[in-house]
Amino acid sequence: MKILVTGVAGFVGAHVARALLAAGHDVVGLDDLNNYYDPTLKQARLDRLIGRDAIEFHEISIANRAAIDALFAQHRFDRVIHLAAQAGVRYSLENPQAYGDSNLTGFLNIVEACRQAQVAHLVFASSSSVYGANANQPFSPHTPTEHPLSLYAATKKANEMMAHSYAHLYGLPLTGLRFFTVYGPWGRPDMAYFSFTQKILAGETIDVFNQGQHARDFTYIDDIVEGVVRVADHIPHGNQNWDAQAPDTATSTAPYRIFNIGNSKPVPLMEFIETLEAALGKKAIKNFLPMQPGDVESTSADVSDLRKAVGFSPDTPLADGIAQFVDWYRGYFKA
Repeated sequence: MKILVTGVAGFVGAHVARALLAAGHDVVGLDDLNNYYDPTLKQARLDRLIGRDAIEFHEISIANRAAIDALFAQHRFDRVIHLAAQAGVRYSLENPQAYGDSNLTGFLNIVEACRQAQVAHLVFASSSSVYGANANQPFSPHTPTEHPLSLYAATKKANEMMAHSYAHLYGLPLTGLRFFTVYGPWGRPDMAYFSFTQKILAGETIDVFNQGQHARDFTYIDDIVEGVVRVADHIPHGNQNWDAQAPDTATSTAPYRIFNIGNSKPVPLMEFIETLEAALGKKAIKNFLPMQPGDVESTSADVSDLRKAVGFSPDTPLADGIAQFVDWYRGYFKA
């Protein structure tokens, strides 16, 4: 198939593109290579892909409607995997406009282009952040998500609602994937595990927020990729048993689905730091701080729907995934 991957120079996008290429698909990738974090890392991820004959890269912002429309006019895509977005909870407090441009306008440009081109399936990245103030764990995609705690989370919730409207109005099959704390080789420098590694090796102090009382459902990148690729081939259909008197938020009478992708094994932050210390062979100097605005205390994914639909759920042990990340980090940064 010919598959468009947006955000192809990003952490998840680059890994997904490699998997699709390995499976024999033709991949077209787009990315604007912005400077939210070091573009050198994005370019390095891209360089690993460009050498493959079957990938075609376009440096395009998804907020540029004319450029997106021109790309869809040039290619007929069998699938679109939309991973481009302005990421980061805390950055949304500093630069909210970036989230409107990328996560709202950009998302609309992609979904409208897919509608016009009659793409068979659009898979898009949502986030565990949409659960917000919901304290009922493990988080189920069948429960309401009406109380996001950051603008980033609100834009991801908006994406899900926009997707449903397109599925309902135009019959465009759409699947949203709520990622839970993705980590691994070639990861994002703004993520805690990445900055912790950098600071521990440099002998610098790490900031441990919420007095270390956080817990996260850390999900290894290879598991995320496996889930994305399998879901891309699982085209949703309307749920004929959907009840408007008791609406299920994960399905609809329209061709629309929401899945969680998480490891389903929440890890306390202090245990995570100990695992990282063991892999690095060095103790961290810790500075304990209060909870940050927009953050949540814990996340835990119910992935029973994903397992039932595609026969897979993430299961990489944290120690194994962290060891892989540390090996990559030492090699890439000569640390």
